[in-house]
Amino acid sequence: MKEDFDVVIVGGGMVGAAVGCGLGGSSLKVAVIESAPPEPFAPEQPHDLRVSALSIASKNILAAVGAWAGIENRRLCPFRRMRVWETAGDTEFCSDDIGERELGFIVENRVTQLALLERLQAFDNVEVIYRVNVSGIHYQSGKAAELELADGRRLSARVLVAADGGQSRVRQAVGLGVTGWDYRQHALVIYVETAYGQQDITWQRFVPSGPQAFLPLTGHYGSIVWYNSPDQVSRLKALSDDDLLDELQRAFPDCLGKINKVLGRASFPLKRQHAQDYVKFGVALVGDAAHMINPLAGQGVNIGFLDAAALAEVLLDADRKGEDIAALAVLKRYEKMRRSENLKMMTVMDAFYRVFSNDLLPVKFLRNLGLGLAERILPAKNLVMRSAMGIAGELPKLARGKPLV
Repeated sequence: MKEDFDVVIVGGGMVGAAVGCGLGGSSLKVAVIESAPPEPFAPEQPHDLRVSALSIASKNILAAVGAWAGIENRRLCPFRRMRVWETAGDTEFCSDDIGERELGFIVENRVTQLALLERLQAFDNVEVIYRVNVSGIHYQSGKAAELELADGRRLSARVLVAADGGQSRVRQAVGLGVTGWDYRQHALVIYVETAYGQQDITWQRFVPSGPQAFLPLTGHYGSIVWYNSPDQVSRLKALSDDDLLDELQRAFPDCLGKINKVLGRASFPLKRQHAQDYVKFGVALVGDAAHMINPLAGQGVNIGFLDAAALAEVLLDADRKGEDIAALAVLKRYEKMRRSENLKMMTVMDAFYRVFSNDLLPVKFLRNLGLGLAERILPAKNLVMRSAMGIAGELPKLARGKPLV
């Protein structure tokens, strides 16, 4: 038999689960399909390689839907300072300068996802369907979408939410196109043990081969992100732990401090991708299904959480007004809230990437000058901080810490 839902979210990762939590406790009947749930967390486990720098706006969203406590009860590393530099120019941002306790939090993706999935269990109107793949997607504009699951279940959805990543099957099945390109760099993520305790600063340095970044983790641990050419990343990734440690010590500045051990590594290509439309009748894209951004400033998951907050707000407002939540006019409100904002962030990150990946002397002079000026012009510096924290401009209610239900 076919089971009818108001909203079916394909993908229970961080962003998809956040959409579900945003709709939790409402009158809408919601299903979240997560084919590969994360392993349980134990505090003695080593840190995962996949971490994110969650903004203050993301924290507000997670707190408003009741999931932040699940992160705090597991593991997170707050940071108050952020340093950016290259040769003669540098600037350091500090949360104290704008009266905030933190600039953000470094959190393992699995921890965030587990906290959100745990929170979903508290909502009577949300069903989480684990360990089952979607085997068929049937979509026709003007009608409820139908999903076939590998276990034989059939679901109908007034609104089908694609939260299934950059290669989204839902997006492809409903015919929403994308534009994009690959960057000429890969990122190597290296999990390290440090000789010093937990830090409250992230830093990013720019060299001709690409950016070098350090993210603090809890205890004597950190995450290094080394951007380089695909060939160089392949070479580095293939080294022994001791040889990679030697390369790190030669390539990274002394101010990073002593690194005792390399504990793990992974790499991924840098890619930009943006959906030409976020919505059509009865369908909405969120997170990586809608956009993939250069990870230079760690904004990918943060703009994904803003997508989740905006979509939940639009759907619940429409439902309260008695409108058809599947109507294109309703879903276009979500697209209007998010597509242009995401495009702005993507464009800024592209410009930043191009300027700081350029070794021409005039460009180097200008970017060093820009970093020096940023250090001295406080209003501009504070605006950059507030934008990075996700607390500048118009925000969805959840991002301002206001529950929807």
